[in-house]
Amino acid sequence: MALKKSADSFSKSLVEEVQKWGGMKQTGVNLRYMMDFGKNPTQRNLLVSSQFLHRELAVRIARRVIDLECLPFGLSSKPAVLKVRDWYLDSFRDLRVFPEIKDADDEIAFTKMIKLIKVRHNNVVPAMAMGVKQLKKDLYPGNFSSDPQEIHEFLDRFYMSRIGIRMLIGQHVALHDPNPEPGCIGHINTKMSPMLVAQNASEDARAICLREYGSAPDVNIYGDSHFTFPYVPSHLHLMVFELVKNSLRAVQERFMNSDRAEPCIRIIVADGIEDVTIKISDEGGGIRRSGLPNIFTYLYSTAEKLEYDDVLHGGADDGVSMAGYGYGLPVSRLYARYFGGDLQIISMEGYGTDAYLHLSRLGDSQEPLP
Repeated sequence: MALKKSADSFSKSLVEEVQKWGGMKQTGVNLRYMMDFGKNPTQRNLLVSSQFLHRELAVRIARRVIDLECLPFGLSSKPAVLKVRDWYLDSFRDLRVFPEIKDADDEIAFTKMIKLIKVRHNNVVPAMAMGVKQLKKDLYPGNFSSDPQEIHEFLDRFYMSRIGIRMLIGQHVALHDPNPEPGCIGHINTKMSPMLVAQNASEDARAICLREYGSAPDVNIYGDSHFTFPYVPSHLHLMVFELVKNSLRAVQERFMNSDRAEPCIRIIVADGIEDVTIKISDEGGGIRRSGLPNIFTYLYSTAEKLEYDDVLHGGADDGVSMAGYGYGLPVSRLYARYFGGDLQIISMEGYGTDAYLHLSRLGDSQEPLP
């Protein structure tokens, strides 16, 4: 399907390039490969990495441009979605006009360029949330219905691809750090303590709860404080932060007018042979069984207070967008699945909710390529 011209009047040759590159095969990676490759970030390795990304990012971004142009129910024509498409087209064009990478100077220039691409896409999540919010008003004025299957599948595919693109860029850029933290290979911490990350994420979530409600339930964490395994701390922080934030809100709202003391949130970290499992339990009243199918949908969770100018020009980072625009659970599940894990929610209505975050500790799960 031919791409429609945007207000920026993208050239016909660029549109043809997108179609060509969008039909090329993607190349997946896994956590173990990224660790092995990045252990010794020599100039030769960085050159090889940049040459790989020069092609791979163009393929992945071209596919997303085509996806954004072919959405059902008129979603492609929403102003916020058109803006996202233009960001992706700009990034694709930057990659294609960049010359062949042959030496260290080319590699340094390329790294600077993809850092700018990553920044350009900071607001993609809230912008897409705005577009879906606009669609929701058109499809279900005044009423909620579950996601149309085509929209849900697209958003899962789109956000999973975004996670992969940002991981590849972030990993390459981080390998240039002359003084990495002990045990870190780019964004990957080979000796990450899930207990420590859970503690930091919980403290961040409690800070937000304190700001909004004036108080916050305690969070108690149980597990082996000496246990570590290879993972991406920023990914785990995002997931635990979202789950704890939801639990804190549920408990706070259930007990804010009660004479009973607020029960604590309990986090248990279990070290299995295949998985590291983090269980987050609360006594926030649970979720009705009829509502459980909706918790991982996008139309249901889209925030209602998005402002168009703020979304497109506000400069939000990943943490803000995941926490502030209502996509926390579905996107957290995608982060878990990116490296072979999963997220499950089990509710006991009238009592509370248990969230099970499964993280593969084998490191050889192939990157899911939408």
